[in-house]
Amino acid sequence: MAELKDLTKRADNYSQWYNDLIVKADLAEQSAVRGCMVIKPYGYAIWEKMQAQLDKMFKETGAVNAYFPLLIPKSFLSREAEHVEGFAKECAVVTHYRLKTNETHDGVVVDPTAKLEEELIIRPTSETIIWNTYKNWIHSWRDLPLMCNQWCNVMRWEMRTRPFLRTSEFLWQEGHTAHATREEAEQEAQKMLKVYAEFAEKWMAVPVMQGVKSETERFAGALDTYTIEAMMQDGKALQSGTSHFLGQNFAKAFGVQYLTKENKQEYVWATSWGVSTRLIGALIMTHSDDNGLVLPPRLAPLQVVIIPIGKGEQQEQISELFQPVIKTLIAKGISVKYDDADNKRPGFKFADYELKGVPVRIVMGGRDLEAKTVEIMRRDTLEKETVPFEGLAERIEKLLEDIQDNIFKKAKDFRDAHIFECDNYEEFKERVKDGGFFLCHWDGTPETEAQIKEETQATIRCVPFAFEQTPGIDMVSGKPSKCRVLIARSY
Repeated sequence: MAELKDLTKRADNYSQWYNDLIVKADLAEQSAVRGCMVIKPYGYAIWEKMQAQLDKMFKETGAVNAYFPLLIPKSFLSREAEHVEGFAKECAVVTHYRLKTNETHDGVVVDPTAKLEEELIIRPTSETIIWNTYKNWIHSWRDLPLMCNQWCNVMRWEMRTRPFLRTSEFLWQEGHTAHATREEAEQEAQKMLKVYAEFAEKWMAVPVMQGVKSETERFAGALDTYTIEAMMQDGKALQSGTSHFLGQNFAKAFGVQYLTKENKQEYVWATSWGVSTRLIGALIMTHSDDNGLVLPPRLAPLQVVIIPIGKGEQQEQISELFQPVIKTLIAKGISVKYDDADNKRPGFKFADYELKGVPVRIVMGGRDLEAKTVEIMRRDTLEKETVPFEGLAERIEKLLEDIQDNIFKKAKDFRDAHIFECDNYEEFKERVKDGGFFLCHWDGTPETEAQIKEETQATIRCVPFAFEQTPGIDMVSGKPSKCRVLIARSY
């Protein structure tokens, strides 16, 4: 039990607390491959719940799932200039297709005679391979819109990695859509941003800022990148989902045209959008505490745990009492575990389920059995309450909803208390060290943006949609500004 609870405190070392929690809560661990992680069953169960809900939301917009190759011919990446420049330094390259036994017959080496005619890139993202495919699928206006999504892994050779937040290989979904008009494509990109924001707030209980990226920060090859930005408990920003309006860049690069109703050949308009296992990192850093994970009920792999404390006949009576409640909860779609294992002490179980963020814990002992009561503990506040056994299933259902709402409110209150307007650069440089979202006027130049980044390690996260924009003066250059941007240090 001491090992389970022996977490670094957030106030002592937030980064180490995060790393400790991932390991101790059985979410993931480092692998034998540098920069790649093993997602353990409990961590993957969270991802599966995310996947299931997002997949449903995507399909409600008209998207369908497909799958495209992991390997991309190198020549494809050079078709779209900005795209290749944006990803060139992160690409893992396959050069050979065979191994052979070495001369001493105690290992293997790359067979030099098995060199590929053209190197293959392990996908860092799939725009190029997908648009090369779309040219065979799109011929007429009747073929549009074309809206595909794929769930897959990608590889970006990161120098500095951190589980879930930034790894060389990660899991994600990437949507790629083709449209007849610019307006349709722009609407699609913005629609998908709203889908991500709704998922983040209603399911993850993570409040987000929606906005558009600066030219410097936008996706390589996009005309506009829309983003949701979340605030972690240390005041840093985490880009939690992006949706890109790609214009006709990829359609032109891969020759994807369609015949209009007027019998004219036109290039299609494109979007792409994605979220990744980074969302699990967002979930951990937004809600969890010094006792372990705090999971929103809608994404918790296990929502309710029941721990009986008794022996012999008492155990049997408690078990019989709970069976109808368990059946009722399961019928309502609530995941329940009845933990009567006798190889672990109750105190160990309490600590373990607390560490893993199970939203509701129910305990019944001998005295409770006599009084027909149970003790309920809610993970978000750690509050305990003794309540009548009668009506327990309905009480639990309502409690889960209350926990979901409370977790969101707590995160939103924290976020809102750490949003500041700032017009003085010296003041900004001091305050940004402590974290927070800063709304500052910006003159729109990449030079000013670069100076802020170099001098403060903070970046322009987006031009936020939520605030009314009025002209002002850039705090760095003193030049006129059309809007305030959101600036923060980030992961």
